[in-house]
Amino acid sequence: MHLPAVIFDLDGTLIDSAPDIHAASNAVLAEHGFAPLSLPQVRSFVGRGVPHLVDCLLAASGEDPQGALHARMVAAFSARYEEAVALTEVYPGVPEALRALAEAGHLLGICTNKPLPPTPAVLAHLGLDGFFGTVIGGDSLPTRKPDPAPLLHAVDRIGRPRAIFVGDSEVDAETARAAGLPFLLFTEGYRKTPVQDLPHSAVFSDFAQLPGLVAGCETADMPYRPALQTPYQGNADKEASNAQT
Repeated sequence: MHLPAVIFDLDGTLIDSAPDIHAASNAVLAEHGFAPLSLPQVRSFVGRGVPHLVDCLLAASGEDPQGALHARMVAAFSARYEEAVALTEVYPGVPEALRALAEAGHLLGICTNKPLPPTPAVLAHLGLDGFFGTVIGGDSLPTRKPDPAPLLHAVDRIGRPRAIFVGDSEVDAETARAAGLPFLLFTEGYRKTPVQDLPHSAVFSDFAQLPGLVAGCETADMPYRPALQTPYQGNADKEASNAQT
């Protein structure tokens, strides 16, 4: 029997890209006459894609998130973001954990809300590109996480009947839950919610723990690849709240 695929979120899970996102955000804000924001502020906006990030930048600057500036700032940020790799770092232990999983026979993939153009660029810059045969970005499909469609598409692309999702955030936990996949929660990323309030199969703070946790999932009663029967609806109250953050 094939070992399960292991699919990873990117920002806040494998890499800390918040400093680059912060720098690009403040450059775009300055271009449009706004004051800079702090790194913790911008980090709290990461995880739901560029349009949501720009929504938050505008709201934090006292502007209408859906006003006339939105499209221009999305374009300006995207242009900078494609080459924003200089300040991004890999979390400790990530290459070793990926190598161990690959050598054990797992196929690895990426499912991120980061747009597709900068994703291979940052993976190559950090020397991680050789680990992943499947990369799904935030603009690969019409929907983004927490809709499960991108994650299920990554599972289909990899072609293994079972899969595990590894992420760091509320968005990732909800995506895994909606997709019906085991979720391993990395606690050192961009999460704002207490660990105990997020659905997960296991948690870890050190990537040296990950191969053992994946092996534990292999021996558990893992679900086989689910089929998405109906469009993702999410939680109406949660979605309304998320739209404000």
